[in-house]
Amino acid sequence: MTQQAATSQAPVPAPASGPAPASGGTALGRSSVVMAAGTAVSRLGGLVRNVLLVAAVGGVGAVADSFDVANKLPNVMFAILAGGALNAVLVPQIVKAYRAENTQERLDKLLTLSGVGILALTAVLTASSSLIVIGYTEGWSAEQRTLATVFAFWCIPQLFFYGLYTLLGQVLNARGQFGPYMWAPVLNNVVSIIGFGVFVIAFGQAPGGRLDDLGAWDTPRTILLAGTATLGIAVQALVLIVPLWRSGFRWRFRLGVRGIGLRSAGSVAGWTFAAVLLEQLGVLYLTRVTTRAGALATAAGTVDATAGNMAYSQALLIYLLPHSLVTVSIATALFTGLSKAAAAGETERVRDDLSLGVRTVGVFTVFATVAMVVLATPVTALLVPTLSEAGVRAVSPVLVALSLGLVPLGAMALMKWVYYAYEDGRSIFWITVASTVALVAGLFAGVQWLPSTQWVVAAGGAYALANWVTVLLRTNGLRTKLGGRLDAGRILRLHLRAGLAAFVAGGAAWGVYRLVGGDDALVWDGSWILTMLSGLWITAVCGLVMLGVYVLLLKVLRVRELDTLAGPLLRKLRR
Repeated sequence: MTQQAATSQAPVPAPASGPAPASGGTALGRSSVVMAAGTAVSRLGGLVRNVLLVAAVGGVGAVADSFDVANKLPNVMFAILAGGALNAVLVPQIVKAYRAENTQERLDKLLTLSGVGILALTAVLTASSSLIVIGYTEGWSAEQRTLATVFAFWCIPQLFFYGLYTLLGQVLNARGQFGPYMWAPVLNNVVSIIGFGVFVIAFGQAPGGRLDDLGAWDTPRTILLAGTATLGIAVQALVLIVPLWRSGFRWRFRLGVRGIGLRSAGSVAGWTFAAVLLEQLGVLYLTRVTTRAGALATAAGTVDATAGNMAYSQALLIYLLPHSLVTVSIATALFTGLSKAAAAGETERVRDDLSLGVRTVGVFTVFATVAMVVLATPVTALLVPTLSEAGVRAVSPVLVALSLGLVPLGAMALMKWVYYAYEDGRSIFWITVASTVALVAGLFAGVQWLPSTQWVVAAGGAYALANWVTVLLRTNGLRTKLGGRLDAGRILRLHLRAGLAAFVAGGAAWGVYRLVGGDDALVWDGSWILTMLSGLWITAVCGLVMLGVYVLLLKVLRVRELDTLAGPLLRKLRR
């Protein structure tokens, strides 16, 4: 179960091809550090972009929730599109086109077919903005839905540029040009930072971290905010034309489906699309619950202290940072080798690589989980300092609930790649059925038994529950697929030792946090720079204490996977 944060950047599918990493823990760590460094630059820009966005609309309140839903819609739609037609069908055909005799003809037809199709779909969805907003919200006033619809009208066109970015990026990857695809999202952040910055300068910061005056959002404000979000994605996609043109690639508009290999897509594409669609149905229910929580808070006058869908997106953005920086990098480094080993029938190698990946990721995710639970408030103040004090206190409990699913998120991501290496989309689908049921059931129980002020926290807990259901079912499935063994003993021992070390380290960090004053040490005088600096020094002091104790205990407990994770980074720092 995965989600796109509403404030996230363009979803980046895995490269269609690439150089195979060398085998072994050292090579895995080295490859992961390289990819994590590239991702870190983009994520850092994304954090700055988000800080300015929250400065403009706030983290709680009617306007913040309205923009969050509108900007989330193209991400949700692209997740469905990419999981079905693009990643599962068209992207593999782009790679195959470079191995065919009629390469140019096949590429022309693929790009024309997909481009026209995505453009037509985007136009239909944009025209249906009001209906889509109604479907994704619950309990909103007519005025709030109207504002969200206007935002959506400007944001949904991002779908076309997300698709174009994916297609052009995969053509570049197939030609061996990997740099532009990695760095294009940085331009998106630059455009967004400039646009959102101009907005704050021109119209001011959302007072008190929110702006509930829906009538104040005239045409200039709406177009500047939502138009900036879409312009950033457009630049991210269109900039890829430059390296393609310079490399000699030319595209001709050519309609037709004959001879481009779509019949060979296979059943994996269908199962993959079905799994993504089912997953997004769960996201739809979650979004409706979180929007209703925000609406009830607005009606009751408790919006300052109650999380809505925008607050959930802020917590999700922070929660996904460690996953995107470390787990995805390790999974990408392993995937090529796993695919080759699976194709060659080398089950033992697949099992060893998966075990190495899960154990290496576990060293990090166990630590990150405890760190987020203990330091949720200062971390939120550090990464989203434009939130008000009440906004930070609304987001922090959601982050704690989400963090409980960070360990299974890392493991299940690696396991999913193994299923794809064996071209087993059916198992992914049926596991997604169970995880979506767990998400919906957990959240439904929360709505029934908890006050509306806790519904968004329940959403975070339901998301974590779905992750645990997913990882357990994928573990069971892979045990059968990999000959009845999954190196479960070593994986379990690693997580127990890491968990013990993290628990003790977290206790030390909590003691230091209370010693320096806890939440009272954070600065809330209206200056977001001071808020960020106070969050920074508190997080740094407590985090360094926690990290030191954690590493020391891992050494005492002889956790060798620590060297696999940190070795390449330490060698670079020594140089």
